[in-house]
Amino acid sequence: MIAAVPPSPHSRADGWSAWPAPAKLNLFLRIPGRRADGYHLLQTVFRLLDWGDTVHLRVRGDGRIARHGSALAGVAEADDLTVRAATLLQAESASVSGSPLGADIAIDKRIPVGGGFGGGSSDAATVLVALDTLWGTRLGEERLAALALQLGADVPVFVRGRNAWAEGVGEQLTPIDLPPAWYLLVNPGVHVATAGLFQSPELTRDAQPATIADFVSGQPLGNAFEPVLRGREPAVDAVFAALSQVGTPHLTGSGSGCFVEFASREAAESALSVLPSGLDAWLAAGVEHSPLHAVAGRAEQVTQGRRQEA
Repeated sequence: MIAAVPPSPHSRADGWSAWPAPAKLNLFLRIPGRRADGYHLLQTVFRLLDWGDTVHLRVRGDGRIARHGSALAGVAEADDLTVRAATLLQAESASVSGSPLGADIAIDKRIPVGGGFGGGSSDAATVLVALDTLWGTRLGEERLAALALQLGADVPVFVRGRNAWAEGVGEQLTPIDLPPAWYLLVNPGVHVATAGLFQSPELTRDAQPATIADFVSGQPLGNAFEPVLRGREPAVDAVFAALSQVGTPHLTGSGSGCFVEFASREAAESALSVLPSGLDAWLAAGVEHSPLHAVAGRAEQVTQGRRQEA
């Protein structure tokens, strides 16, 4: 969980500061159609978690954006989503801050790649929100969310930092209140290529549109990718079979990650304790607001205090 490595808005002596990048779950995912340009229309509920990556940032005065540490295999630095986020913010904020500042970026990765937990999107959103504070550009949530959408449909929800009902391609967000919950998460170890799944002939693309009332009433809305993945990936199907012994398993997003929801930590811990050995499983709690925004708020208070002292 993120709380195990508490980030601080205060820079260390070497200039680095740490910022949380929380994971998410898609509590359901439907595809009611396509747009004229071929993009699939989605309906989902994004649930933010208290577990995820940690993004480390250090402001540079030379305008350079540099990635440090291990990178995704085959991803060039310029194509890294966090580098793209920093570069996009830098271009957008040049007129505000004058001479552009730069940043060093390093990530403590905990969110598995291809699991549907939103790791890359959340990392990018954290870079946008954190550098907006560290650089003093203060573009505001709306402008940051617009930049986030240029990086990916899942990025804006992390910028806004609230659980949300989502439609369109995932960018039309309506904040939604969700009850407290704990989640048993499992990573089957399968890296799913989202583009290939969207092209799958087995994918249901004409589901009856759901409503928020349908979701709130507890109507099972499912995940359009679940039958496709379970049919293609024996590891995913095996995880569903194991989780079905302790609750109702779900798939998150278009990745391979699976979860079961529980009303209490005790119930989730009890379920975790009886799972077969060898599963990559852990617990996380759902949160109402992103921990990133709590850290950004504290950082802004520190910055304002320093300005007043100056």
